[in-house]
Amino acid sequence: MKRALCALCATVVLAGMQPAMAHHAATTKFDANKPAKLTGTVTKVEWMNPHIYFYIDVKDASGKVVNWAIEGAPPNVLYRRGWKKDSLKPGDVVTVDGYLPRKEGINDLNGRSVTLADGRKIFSGAADGLPDPTQ
Repeated sequence: MKRALCALCATVVLAGMQPAMAHHAATTKFDANKPAKLTGTVTKVEWMNPHIYFYIDVKDASGKVVNWAIEGAPPNVLYRRGWKKDSLKPGDVVTVDGYLPRKEGINDLNGRSVTLADGRKIFSGAADGLPDPTQ
């Protein structure tokens, strides 16, 4: 009986740890020494946990259009900052400040702030160890 109770407790503890282990700090994927600024057109917005993602088409130096995935804070954090699900819409032109990934060749950006076409700036990053590049 005692052995079964210990096994049950261990299973509950390990199952409870799984969601915590799945989340990671941005510093594991993105590099604070690689700040970047991208300007492009929003193509898609995904409101989901643990982070929102939005995608923008950006013209590279050769004129080729490249789709970038921008990682933002969790939806509830963005709601508290005044974001709504329609704050960004496909077709909006935005400028995003953030950080590139540690690994080369990946079109992802840890988005810290977004400047809308009308000049309004909205903070989109999580407090996850990376500094705000606009400071």
